[in-house]
Amino acid sequence: MTLLSSRSRKPVEPGLLSRALEVAGRLANDATDVITATAGRGARPDVVDSPFDWVTDTDRTLERHTRRVLTAEFPGIPVVGEEFGADVGSDDSEYRWVVDPVDGTANYVAGMPWCAYSLALVDAEGPVVGVVADPYRSQIYAAARGRGARANGVRVALNDRDTTAGAIVCTELARNGPWPGMGGFIERAATAGAGVRVLGSAALAVAQVALGHAAAAVLHSYHEWDVAGAVALALESGAAVLDRRGEDAPLPVDGLLVAAPGVAETVLGWWQETAS
Repeated sequence: MTLLSSRSRKPVEPGLLSRALEVAGRLANDATDVITATAGRGARPDVVDSPFDWVTDTDRTLERHTRRVLTAEFPGIPVVGEEFGADVGSDDSEYRWVVDPVDGTANYVAGMPWCAYSLALVDAEGPVVGVVADPYRSQIYAAARGRGARANGVRVALNDRDTTAGAIVCTELARNGPWPGMGGFIERAATAGAGVRVLGSAALAVAQVALGHAAAAVLHSYHEWDVAGAVALALESGAAVLDRRGEDAPLPVDGLLVAAPGVAETVLGWWQETAS
């Protein structure tokens, strides 16, 4: 099992890193203001083909704003977003921006204080820069390749652990409900003394590992925009990032495990034993 955070990744031009961090942080602050001002206050969700997959005017407004700013600041770098899809050339470009304007829209509509804005600059080796805005806790989490992770400007470094006893493990529902084997996974974790939490935001679930609040996060399925910003935090904090087979990948497309390195193999075992 190779931990992605232990591999050296391609360096990025320092000027681009600095500019991307500054602009992404500004956009995260903008999103925080909008989300906190509007959450639970008459938002009009469009329920698409899943009761867990809502879209609101706020999602669209924030993504349009993000696209306008990024297009002006970084011409030639395409944007991929949850609401309006991928710009032409995003598959072939050296870099692309990936944005989820409101991760946890159902919580946002209900006024439950657990949703996020996520933005990342990504290349072929994964996230280059990532920001996650946690509006209800007035926190902006930010990371850049080789520069570490920060919460409101304060450096974040993962304290490793060697046991799951007493730990929190995060997961999320799949598009239409519990993922195959989810009940067994929860039972397996409980047997080991860990508690599983399903809180409704993939970005914040992964961020909790980077911040040291959770031992691991397991996502059976997800979109790149859900997690790219938070995976940047996880990598720079020292977390392990693996797919469901235990292989490292920039942004795994077949399930995602983010964990403190000392318990990654254990949690991966639960997942592999129970998922079908």
